[in-house]
Amino acid sequence: MTSKTNDLLSRLKALNNIGVALSAEKNGTQLQEMILKEAKKIAFADGGTLYTRTDDNQLKFEIMLTDSLNIHRGGTSADTVDDMPLLEMYDKDGKPNLGTVAVYAAVRGKTINIPDAYSNTKFEFSGMRKFDKEMGYESKSFLTVPMKDHDGDIIGVLQLINAKNPVTGEITVFEDFVQELVESLASQAAVALANQRLLEKHRLLFEGFIKLIAKALDEKSPYNGEHCRRVPEIAIMLAEAASKIEIGPLKDFHMTEADFYELKVAGLLHDCGKITTPEYVIDKATKLQTIFDRIELIDTRFEVLKRDAEIALLREQLGEKLDTQALETKLAETVKTLNEESEFLHHCNKGSEFMSDELQKRVLAISKRRWTSPIGQKGEKEKNFLSENEVYNLQISKGTLTAEEREIINNHIVATINMLEALPYPKYLQNVPEYAGGHHERMDGKGYPKGLKRNEMSIQARIMGIADVFEALTAGNRPYKKPMSLSVALKILGKMKQDNHIDPDIFDVFIHQKVYMTYAKKFLVAEQIQEVDLSKVPGYNPL
Repeated sequence: MTSKTNDLLSRLKALNNIGVALSAEKNGTQLQEMILKEAKKIAFADGGTLYTRTDDNQLKFEIMLTDSLNIHRGGTSADTVDDMPLLEMYDKDGKPNLGTVAVYAAVRGKTINIPDAYSNTKFEFSGMRKFDKEMGYESKSFLTVPMKDHDGDIIGVLQLINAKNPVTGEITVFEDFVQELVESLASQAAVALANQRLLEKHRLLFEGFIKLIAKALDEKSPYNGEHCRRVPEIAIMLAEAASKIEIGPLKDFHMTEADFYELKVAGLLHDCGKITTPEYVIDKATKLQTIFDRIELIDTRFEVLKRDAEIALLREQLGEKLDTQALETKLAETVKTLNEESEFLHHCNKGSEFMSDELQKRVLAISKRRWTSPIGQKGEKEKNFLSENEVYNLQISKGTLTAEEREIINNHIVATINMLEALPYPKYLQNVPEYAGGHHERMDGKGYPKGLKRNEMSIQARIMGIADVFEALTAGNRPYKKPMSLSVALKILGKMKQDNHIDPDIFDVFIHQKVYMTYAKKFLVAEQIQEVDLSKVPGYNPL
């Protein structure tokens, strides 16, 4: 067996290995670089360039390599090719620019094998000659191969420069069998690039779908849209901290780039079910809010009571001679009482504090006042000052939502899970429903909707739970509460750890790695940020 045959077999074997490697590479930039490097290797070329075809029919420099000059531009190199001009495939009249060898190969779909560029008169090589003069180089033999995808479309051009004799190292021509090998590699490479572009388009389509949901949530409730954008920020920060930690229970936890992307997607979609939640519930800023805040109706009733008290006084004064001063004092006391009750109901309506039994009883007592609407129907009898529904809402013990409204809100996670589980996912996103759907579960199994316990949840789902709570505590755009300071938010989070609400190990990483401060400096206002005395954070166990 001749040495040339041995050489050919070794190159064929290398070509086969290259095909396997190309199909396995997921990173677009690294794939392009692999194509050029492997083409140079099997052709024994000193240099080469990879072009890709743009949507507007231009050839774009992606990577340039020249071994003897130690040039590596584009690709994974820090030395970019941004200054390299685009090659126009067609002029303004739509005619092909066939004077450039790379464009000719792309337009005609044919390989161009040039033994000596300096003696070639068909193509324009002034740029090459200028490069050679500046670098003290001689670009002699050229092999320019179009890259066709499975549909026969040209998606790029692979150009190799200066074939070298593998034994002597002298510059020679690209032999026919080498050209066939490079054409075979270019064909495989084009398919690999096309498949990767297709995957990228699918990814962009999916991300477009996510943005569409976020926009819909913004239209429905701006603060919920902001929440959906910030939760993944915290989740990724916390996941990165957990992946880097080398001590404690999570020291063996690690995530790949694909894992981080999966977590980010889950974070962006974790509340997508809220698109089904009625606006009057999702944005209920006060206890009496529906289409509008019904506290305004109660204000009107108080004004009616004050008016009635004043009318009663005037009637008494007209009917008989009484102590006018005493009557006016009585009226003033009545107005004062009504003002105090009005202020009290306004306070209750905000829902920012816990309603004790005593306060709830006071609401009930006020409700029993009698009044007659000035715009009521003729003959209408007096009725209670507050309706049963108004009493029910004003007696909400915490927050602004009734039990029924809370159930509606809670159902958003069921809607989220149903929506996400209905989607067909690629392998690298298959955990999205589990990560997104677990942020209201508790470590003790008392959460919802599935009542999962800690050991039934992934670490990523537990990370999402902390991210969701921390964003909600520190958010500055909620209509029903003021933003909390870091120290207050961490105290609440610490108590939630003690109550088996959130994951204890992830909480400790959150504090130890100061993830809260990283997030705060990026998203919170200055008034919320202060150094936290970690010894006062409940439940924190230093690692």
